[in-house]
Amino acid sequence: MAAARRRGPVGAATGTTVATPKLAIAGLSKAFYQERLGRAIPVLEEIDLGIAEREFVAVVGPSGCGKTTLLRIAAGLVAPSGGQVLVDGRAVAGPGRDRAMVFQDPALLPWRTVLGNMAYGVECLRVPARQALEVARPWLTLVGLEGFEHFYPHEISGGMQQRVNLARALAVAPEILLMDEPFAALDAQTREAMQSELLRVWARAPKTVVFVTHDIGEALYLADRVVVLTVRPARIREIVPVSLPRPRSHSVRGTASFREWEDHIRELLK
Repeated sequence: MAAARRRGPVGAATGTTVATPKLAIAGLSKAFYQERLGRAIPVLEEIDLGIAEREFVAVVGPSGCGKTTLLRIAAGLVAPSGGQVLVDGRAVAGPGRDRAMVFQDPALLPWRTVLGNMAYGVECLRVPARQALEVARPWLTLVGLEGFEHFYPHEISGGMQQRVNLARALAVAPEILLMDEPFAALDAQTREAMQSELLRVWARAPKTVVFVTHDIGEALYLADRVVVLTVRPARIREIVPVSLPRPRSHSVRGTASFREWEDHIRELLK
């Protein structure tokens, strides 16, 4: 297996840059000041990465290395200490309609129905409530929740709640989807089902996706490339291209190439 090294050629889908990146991360660094220690603690250091339009990129790394921080900076929720994030060549200065974030916790509003929760993000864009419901309604079918639109969060399973969480993000029509371990709290069977569901939805409504996970198998199954980070302060150790054909089924996990990639990434993370 030939894995891409950190300094790939410009324009190559396996390097840190692509010819026309949708999302570009350039020289990104982040440190958090700890008042108790009287100094800044570096978390991210000189991250360079280009992600193409409609590309699915997974990010893995040791626990606490800054994966979520990287995602929150890309979302515009946290300001970098150095470097920048660009969308279509424009610097990110804060949250924007071109990006949506999906968190591990669905954080659904308990007093709203499934459809009402899906419409909430659209309403936040100052769209009238009735119109927002109509915007959100098509996503019921796409995420497999048709017939559950009048159910409340406590009446549906954890996997279904995550489908609502995903549909809520997609309903605002973002160009980039930033996903922070969205399936980590699910049981193994539900997690596998949600991985397949995500790929199905992504195939029908392609977005540029950055997906943070601790699960190497999940990263390989979902992504076009897997970005492997070092311990904190995190740098990109290697970018692994995943040349598995799409559409994918979970049977691909039993192939020799899949196991080889999995072992390779596991060694990188040691």
